[in-house]
Amino acid sequence: MRIQRQNTAPLATGFATGGSPSPEIAATAVRQALARAKSPLARSVLLFLTPHFARQAQAAVTAVSRAAHCLQVTGCTAPGVFTEDGWSLDTPAAAALVLCGDTVLGFHRSPSTPDTDSPAPLLTLATPESFGETWFARVRPRFGLLSTGNDSERPGHVWTGAKLTNRCEAGFDGAGVAVGVSRGLRFVSPPLEVTDTDGHELFELAGQPALDTLLRGLPPELRDDPPLSHLFAGLPEPGVDAEQAIARGRYGLVPILGASNDEQSLTLAAPLSPGDTLFWAMRQPAAAGEDTAALLDALSAGQPAPDFALMFACIGRGPYFFGGEDLDLAQVLARFPGLPVLGAYGVGEIAPLPGGSAIISYGAVIALVGSHVQS
Repeated sequence: MRIQRQNTAPLATGFATGGSPSPEIAATAVRQALARAKSPLARSVLLFLTPHFARQAQAAVTAVSRAAHCLQVTGCTAPGVFTEDGWSLDTPAAAALVLCGDTVLGFHRSPSTPDTDSPAPLLTLATPESFGETWFARVRPRFGLLSTGNDSERPGHVWTGAKLTNRCEAGFDGAGVAVGVSRGLRFVSPPLEVTDTDGHELFELAGQPALDTLLRGLPPELRDDPPLSHLFAGLPEPGVDAEQAIARGRYGLVPILGASNDEQSLTLAAPLSPGDTLFWAMRQPAAAGEDTAALLDALSAGQPAPDFALMFACIGRGPYFFGGEDLDLAQVLARFPGLPVLGAYGVGEIAPLPGGSAIISYGAVIALVGSHVQS
């Protein structure tokens, strides 16, 4: 169902690209957003830059601060960035959201203070090396992204208060946030016990040949040539019942590196031990689209149209996965015509899950934000 946006809150996005990572690209994106918002300045700015800006990050943030006449500039570098107007994965690009009215970023007071004062989710951005369970696994739900280069091996940059830092966490004063995650998977087996393995080589599950347990869950047309790059072993979180882990999204995904028809075995990207439990899952554009539609139904049920949306998606889930178009973004825009959307593609999404926030992969985290939205 299309929900027409009625709110004319003074906010807007801007998107700019260029041949080289000049700070002027970031400033251009912000000036474009201010012009759309019909405001000479911003009270808060969210800014995402591609990794091309790694050496120019502080200069770009400073240029944005000057263009917006605002010191509250928050964001990070990410492998890709986007707004409702476009996306970029390979070209230097800046995506910005300016907040010029009553809705502003409200910064969390202390990383050591428990989050027991508010149920509202916290926007959280962090470099991988700054990530820690002590501050992350608190009561208040979180959503956001790990800031990296084009892969998880290269750290990114995070900024807040117009200065570079390692991590930041912020709420939205004057607005509510409805947030959820689309894992976008098709499950092709029930949970199965590992009964024979040698490190990365998996031979048997529940006493049956490992490859056979995978193939029989696939559609017939895929069994002769299974798409290994889209197939994963799902590993429930330690201490979580396998069925509950699937229902709550509390599992990790381990890629399948190879298959042996002779031995009926599979090679995984992580070692397993006898007694471990796994299930087989497949990434599939159709399943991802259905999951995102269901998420938007749940987030928008009984809610007015949001003022804007934030999205954080796996780089493996973006336009390349959907054949050149980001269908997750397209669904948001179809549901809320004219909605400003700001987002980034990464290699580690921070998602609010039942039982506590977690770092996931291959998912899409969507947050609907608005003055009348209920968290």
